[in-house]
Amino acid sequence: MAANMYRVGDYVYFENSSSNPYLIRRIEELNKTANGNVEAKVVCLFRRRDISGNLNTLADSNAREFEEESKQPTLSEQQKHQLKHRELFLSRQFESLPATHIRGKCNVTLLNETDVLSGYLDKEDCFFYSLVFDPVQKTLLADQGEIRVGSKYQAEIPDMLAEDESDTRVQEKLETKVWDPDNQLKDSQIDQFLVVARAVGTFARALDCSSSIRQPSLHMSAAAASRDITLFHAMDTLQKNGYDLAKAMSTLVPQGGPVLCRDEMEEWSASEAMLFEEALEKYGKDFNDIRQDFLPWKSLASVVQFYYMWKTTDRYIQQKRLKAAEADSKLKQVYIPTYTKPNPNQIMVPGSKPGMNGAAGFQKGLSCESCHMQTVCLMLDLLEEVWRPEDSHTTGGCSPRRLCKSHL
Repeated sequence: MAANMYRVGDYVYFENSSSNPYLIRRIEELNKTANGNVEAKVVCLFRRRDISGNLNTLADSNAREFEEESKQPTLSEQQKHQLKHRELFLSRQFESLPATHIRGKCNVTLLNETDVLSGYLDKEDCFFYSLVFDPVQKTLLADQGEIRVGSKYQAEIPDMLAEDESDTRVQEKLETKVWDPDNQLKDSQIDQFLVVARAVGTFARALDCSSSIRQPSLHMSAAAASRDITLFHAMDTLQKNGYDLAKAMSTLVPQGGPVLCRDEMEEWSASEAMLFEEALEKYGKDFNDIRQDFLPWKSLASVVQFYYMWKTTDRYIQQKRLKAAEADSKLKQVYIPTYTKPNPNQIMVPGSKPGMNGAAGFQKGLSCESCHMQTVCLMLDLLEEVWRPEDSHTTGGCSPRRLCKSHL
């Protein structure tokens, strides 16, 4: 029963053609259609056979670099060839497929430096990915979720100082002091100065034409002046003036007029905020893609800062509630019976039991593009694996478009 139950987040096989290997997809949503059928919204993962020769060359180069950096055990040419058929390429492409076309579960993991590549060959239905394929731009890029391990990425922790040993490092070179808790001011004096800073910020918005459009009421201007950016500026002003209140007051209101501090939430227009929400819905927290495709005039730092400020707004809370309501109305799991219809294109050993797709026999003269096993050889009782490195996709002129039972 559990093997036939499919949930959101599962990696599954889909059959779209009896003559091609199964598609590998990750279930994102399960939706019930008006006629009662269940459709799965899935993320597409691609095999090497789905990308161009140039991109395969790029993937080979990436694989060699990974083997050198992670100091992998030596693999035979046969193992390297078979590993190529365990490698997938993640994409940002979604599609909807009938849930009845699901043919089983598989396991897909992000490759990292701690993995042993040969381990993927010892497990059935186990795949890995390290690159992201863009079907539109026809590009391969490293996945940003890569786990980076090693001295190049982790900081070296210095030895602990002895009990009477002093730290001889120059602290000013290591960090910048922005606040001294042991200053001469009382907490009440600091609070009074922060109130003055908010009042100056409110007055500055009254004098600024663009602010009067964005915050037409005094209440909204006061709320904007009370945001963290104003408080940070006030405390920074105290630090720079040696916690002298008179000097700090003069800095808040220089000769040109009161200082106006705005954060990203105030700087962005309503149309830019809507673009951001649309991009967030499409790309998630992939801020590079959000900036590149939707907000190219904004800096990456600006986009990231806006996101964390946007999460404090009522708009975010409303969207979160709306998504929660939508999630409650969607299916959490679906039961798909075992598929038993015979598939005449599956390559099988004569007399063996049906596989996942219920094949009842085998096709003569076909070869598996992964292990290059031919049914002709099996019929001659040559049970060892037939594999020739010089034939990258097929042997004996047979069709390169099929996988045997163990490589579906």
